[in-house]
Amino acid sequence: MLTAGQILQLIRDGACRTRKDLIEYTGLSRSTITDRVDRLIDAGYIHESGVGASGGGRPPSVLDVAASRRLMLVADLGAAHARVALTDLAARPMAEESTGMRIELGPEAVLSWVREAFQRMLDRAGRPSSEVCGVGLDVPGSVDHRTGRVIRSFLMPGWDDYPVREAIGAAYDVPILVENDANAMAMGEWWSSWRETDALLLTKVSTGIGTGIILDGRIYRGVEDAAGNIGHVRLSETDDRVCTCGSRGCVASLASGQAVAADLGRHTSRDVVRLVQAGDPRAVARTQEAGRTLGVVLATAVSLLNPGVLVLAGDMAETGEHYLTGIRETVYRRSLPYTTRNLEIVPASLGERAGIVGMAVMVMEHVLSPASVDAALAAGERA
Repeated sequence: MLTAGQILQLIRDGACRTRKDLIEYTGLSRSTITDRVDRLIDAGYIHESGVGASGGGRPPSVLDVAASRRLMLVADLGAAHARVALTDLAARPMAEESTGMRIELGPEAVLSWVREAFQRMLDRAGRPSSEVCGVGLDVPGSVDHRTGRVIRSFLMPGWDDYPVREAIGAAYDVPILVENDANAMAMGEWWSSWRETDALLLTKVSTGIGTGIILDGRIYRGVEDAAGNIGHVRLSETDDRVCTCGSRGCVASLASGQAVAADLGRHTSRDVVRLVQAGDPRAVARTQEAGRTLGVVLATAVSLLNPGVLVLAGDMAETGEHYLTGIRETVYRRSLPYTTRNLEIVPASLGERAGIVGMAVMVMEHVLSPASVDAALAAGERA
């Protein structure tokens, strides 16, 4: 016996568009389908959006998700930026706002801006906070996605074990997801461009280096929520550069945007991007070298997971083909040909919006999952 949440999933997937489709697809009685559909309509999950083709008699009503009736709020926090968005329940953006902000300012200052920005967007849209059904936020560090706390980040002093979920939840009594930024970006890129791919790797190279892994449409986090933390793989025990983690010879200390900037006498990865885009030969050469260095670690990841696509995101993706050229050179040279013959190594298609899109998709999928829908319907009926 399918639940109302499972019926909603059939409608979302496009498997069934009308009550008649649902009856034929599930084998359930007309009265059972009517009950499930009416409950979903009354709760605002779906609506009747038009009429379908008729086989004779009255044309059937087409069922669709009532995406505009509910709202989601999402935030993407990087080492030096903060971006927020208001979306509908189909993850379509309605408003966005961004600012330059250092994550090292600490959770109180950063999350205070996020909460205020959320309220500004709701006010501008003329929508009450009661219509918000889910909130999502990503950060540049390892996160316990079950508790919504930051586990550890070398770029986020003062954030370790901070209760991010509770800090945001004080204003919104809805599901709140907290995620690593590379994971969110990987989901955004997969959802937008690569849903036919069984395995995707996204590597974000900006101040640091992190990787998000999508397997069969799901984020792979690992046992300790630390999967993809390749920036701290040690390539050289003797290198004199000290990484933010305290070790020497980590790939982040050799190939991150911050590392390249330091070698060029600049301050940030954005400075490197500007130099490369201006055609500075030293910056171009150092950027390609950094790509080759990172490619050593990525070649192992490619050999292990055999992905269909490897996406480069973050500031260094904006160096055009230069960083990518270095990655391709090493990955193809160090991997077996049959593991890379169908591999695409590409820049992120969403640019700086990948994290926002990914968080919106994750919140949408959580809020509209059969378990969440059935729990919300039961709670509403008890109330």
